[in-house]
Amino acid sequence: MDAIVCEYIRRTVLKIPRDEIRTVLQQWGFLSETQLQTINFNQTKENVSQYVAHLCEENSVDIKQAAVLDLIYNHIHSNKRMWSVYQMSKTGEETEFFDLTDFKTKFKRQLRSALKNVTINLREYEDNAIWIRIAWGTQHTKPNQYKASYVVYYSQTPYVFISLSILKSNLPLLCQALVVASNYHDIRELELRGHCLNSLKDIVFKTYSQNFQTCYPRHIQEKNVAPKSDLRIIQENRNEKERMQRANWEVFSDGPQPKLEFAQYKLSTMFKGDPKMNVLDRREPFRCLVKFSSPHLLEALKSLAPAGMADAPLSPLLTCIPHKAMNYFKIKDREGVSAGSFVSP
Repeated sequence: MDAIVCEYIRRTVLKIPRDEIRTVLQQWGFLSETQLQTINFNQTKENVSQYVAHLCEENSVDIKQAAVLDLIYNHIHSNKRMWSVYQMSKTGEETEFFDLTDFKTKFKRQLRSALKNVTINLREYEDNAIWIRIAWGTQHTKPNQYKASYVVYYSQTPYVFISLSILKSNLPLLCQALVVASNYHDIRELELRGHCLNSLKDIVFKTYSQNFQTCYPRHIQEKNVAPKSDLRIIQENRNEKERMQRANWEVFSDGPQPKLEFAQYKLSTMFKGDPKMNVLDRREPFRCLVKFSSPHLLEALKSLAPAGMADAPLSPLLTCIPHKAMNYFKIKDREGVSAGSFVSP
């Protein structure tokens, strides 16, 4: 094992939280149980990382095996990465039997036919997720293991989640390899990005809590009815509170929302004033960018009306995020109507 592999393993171990190092190394499987028992996990992480690298050197671990350790770490801590959602398509609606071995073979062959210096690791997990790690080189340089790309593909679905540390010139190569290996014909990026991979998956697979009921839930109605003994709350206020809760429930339902950290809106519009005054009469549109951010944006939006900070229902541009599977929007003038009317594509 050369010094480059040794250093890469040491740095990878340093990223792992102390209480997870043993578990991650066991999942990795390249150190024996006897070797794991010799590691003192109570010492500093620096010492632990150096000793693990020493054990790997004894086992002659190569860079492909070391990359598996990094892949396991990123699977456990997927929320540390930014993920973009891609959707593949095919001309027919036929469902094909998925063969993992065939997928691996096609993916590696397609990618290596276009780029010789590349490290590829694939690992399947129990939820039918295929995790792929790609370290990119060039025709004349070795792959950079510290700037790998990560891909999560759910077999027999058209959706792919990609976290990039990649040259723009390599992205078409990756997309083409995915299309060929999964037997699709085309792939496009959706306007949906975030750190929480599970929430992105819930949004595109429509597995989050949605409003399928036609009646307002009885338990919410009961929450909003004031006790008879509380004479301070008049009927008008009680009705308004119930209307607000109903409108909020119709948009967000009564369950937890998918976790997204931001929503971005790009506005491009033409403002026109009175021709006689020659004000705001310009050919170039006004442009601005608005970004809403929060550790949990959809839950934050859901809480606005009940907290009295906004009227219900909220603007569809905010509430449509999970339904449209988008958190990047472009708002521009609707053709054929007066200025100041906007539409999101």
